[in-house]
Amino acid sequence: MAVIRPFRALRPEPDRASEVASVPYDVVNTEEARALAANNPLSFLHVSRPEIDMPPGTDPHGDQVYRRALQNYEKLKQECPLVSEESPSLYLYRLIMGDHEQIGVVACCSIDEYDQNIIRKHERTRRDKEDDRTRHMTILRAQTGPVFLTYRGSRNIDTMVMEVTVTNALFDFVAADGVQHTVWHVPDAVRFVHEFREIPFLYIADGHHRAASAARARAELREQSFGHTGDEEYNFFLAVIFPDDQMQILPYNRAVKDFNGLSSDEFLKAIRQSFVIEENGADTPKERGEWCMYLAGRWYSLRLRPDASAPQGVVESLDVSILQDRVLDPVLGIKDVRTDKRIDFVGGVRGPQELRRLVDEGNAAVAFSLYPTTIADLLLVSDAGEIMPPKSTWFEPKLRDGLLIHTI
Repeated sequence: MAVIRPFRALRPEPDRASEVASVPYDVVNTEEARALAANNPLSFLHVSRPEIDMPPGTDPHGDQVYRRALQNYEKLKQECPLVSEESPSLYLYRLIMGDHEQIGVVACCSIDEYDQNIIRKHERTRRDKEDDRTRHMTILRAQTGPVFLTYRGSRNIDTMVMEVTVTNALFDFVAADGVQHTVWHVPDAVRFVHEFREIPFLYIADGHHRAASAARARAELREQSFGHTGDEEYNFFLAVIFPDDQMQILPYNRAVKDFNGLSSDEFLKAIRQSFVIEENGADTPKERGEWCMYLAGRWYSLRLRPDASAPQGVVESLDVSILQDRVLDPVLGIKDVRTDKRIDFVGGVRGPQELRRLVDEGNAAVAFSLYPTTIADLLLVSDAGEIMPPKSTWFEPKLRDGLLIHTI
């Protein structure tokens, strides 16, 4: 049973929503965030990445940065201003990017269900990233960006969603990247709460660190509270929940800086032990089980040799796993993609042209264009209680921070 809970959102007025809304804190670095927030004092990046308002070189995890986050948050609440809903509510959040459209339910989800694996995961989290967002949440006493969840779609919920989308929207704007963001207030939250009780599991698509940080923040705040009941707001985390058949996963490609001491000919000879290589191939795989590789100004198409041992297991059979297990690790010497500085990741809409640029400009020796992991893969891995390789999925379009804030 999936528990969803209405909440009293803290939000901008509709005419300020587009100015406040910002990209997620973790998809930009400090300089990118500083550029995006330039000349926009209402951008939520001043709260989610407050080091942009401090001297260059400031440690983004220093005490003064979290104090600045709180100062900027309080200033935004007063000067924007941010307003609080009079009563707990649910919302719908629609994203339109080109021809793709998806609509999710904005609600708070149970940290107990997260702990019990009713909300399922497919990714390991890093302690340092958890430390950062846990501290951010506890200092602000707020969750300012949602976790991206999915579920196996329900016709009843789809029908209820369509009924709400014919009403007037609360927010509706097109961001600088061309993505349209529309938010509706749900007039009858009880119907959605009851219908979600028929959903056996929710799945984290994107935002594992936000969810893990919410669980850690709950533990800290519970220690500080008197008469803990389990109903406090810190027992729940902010999420947008999309049906699986509306999700869009784009490729998460790889670029490697060198051949691990091999010449390009030696590298090609080594991978021919596992792959059939076709020269002058396409730059984008047409199906699962195909990889496109760019080196020395040429694209190659790769497929596993018919006599190669078939991968076993739901994780091992993923294209990202096969590339790791048969090329990146044994040939290029990249054991851990999370820590090895010789590999870069190119996700989302940047596409194969960015891979070509990296190689042509000498910033990489070889690059790999992958077929995207599917949402079915994600559900299978999560249900099996297993973990995907790092950088397996890139979800697009992205939700915006600062539109609907959950105070804890």
